[in-house]
Amino acid sequence: MPDSQTAALSSGLRMSVMRLARRLRNQRSAELGLPLAQLTALATLDRNGPMSPGELADCEHVSPPTMTRVLAALTGAGLVERTPHPTDRRQQVVSVTEQAHELLEADRRRRDAWLATRLAALTEDERAVLAAAAPVLAQLAEG
Repeated sequence: MPDSQTAALSSGLRMSVMRLARRLRNQRSAELGLPLAQLTALATLDRNGPMSPGELADCEHVSPPTMTRVLAALTGAGLVERTPHPTDRRQQVVSVTEQAHELLEADRRRRDAWLATRLAALTEDERAVLAAAAPVLAQLAEG
């Protein structure tokens, strides 16, 4: 069981990270207009490259039938394309279209600009603390 300092850090960090994530989500452009499941699947494909629907379902921690519905909607919107698997013709590989990539990049730039503005308002020491914490936060998110 964590000591009281660790418990307090845990609570404060959880609340701060959740609020920051919410603020960043709120900066997302309305033009994307995608439900969260579709948006995260699209972002995963854009970040990791083409993969099978089953691999994408595993990455997104959803069931294959759920991913099938997500991919059907994204394909219908022209944001995902399907191609035959290179070694197993029974399977398909899905990837983002150029349109989807451009939408996601514009959205990332917009949210990065918002965060950069917020970071610029901090002191140099505060930014240094965040720079040192970033790898630790990434490590926490991994595991």
